Amino acid sequence: MAQKAKIAIITYSLYHHVHTLAKSVKAGIDATGHAEATIFRIAETLSPEILTKMHAPPAPDVPIATPETLTSHDGFVFGIPTRFGMLPAQLKAYFDSTGQLWATGALQGKPASIFVSTATQHGGHETTALATLPYFAHLGLIYVPLGAFSPNGIDEMTGGSPWGAGTIAGGDGSRQPSAKELETATAQGKHFATVTAKLVNGAAALV
Repeated sequence: MAQKAKIAIITYSLYHHVHTLAKSVKAGIDATGHAEATIFRIAETLSPEILTKMHAPPAPDVPIATPETLTSHDGFVFGIPTRFGMLPAQLKAYFDSTGQLWATGALQGKPASIFVSTATQHGGHETTALATLPYFAHLGLIYVPLGAFSPNGIDEMTGGSPWGAGTIAGGDGSRQPSAKELETATAQGKHFATVTAKLVNGAAALV
């Protein structure tokens, strides 16, 4: 009998846009029956004083990701808010903490995927994914993109790309993920769960 793949959804979500997408990604993963997902968050590096000035809400009530989170799971989906078209410092600090895993090749061959949140339509959905790939390459992770099979058309402005699901938060953060964006996140979760389970069990085990 095929075993369920364990997938970690690792996010940084200052204003909860990424966390909202993460819940849809998790729903897609869990719905396959091939995998089970847990949402984690990256440790905050900003001081409480700065967070107060930024009017940031309390962090999502989920476990904090550590390097051990990567060794104890079969695959990872990273939820990343864009900063100037790149990763935020918090994600960079997390990847910088994985040096021992890099040195030992502990993550070699594990799959990973990405979804993002940007302030504007052209604020970095693709460049954020591109900026993450060097970390994947050095750690030996296998990048699994969303691909071109998003369930949504182009009849309205939405976040996301073939690189991964996404949302557009708006310059003031007031826009929340739309139904179509959440549907795409769910589709990405289903796709990633299927790929990961095949890597864990072998494709024949899922037939």
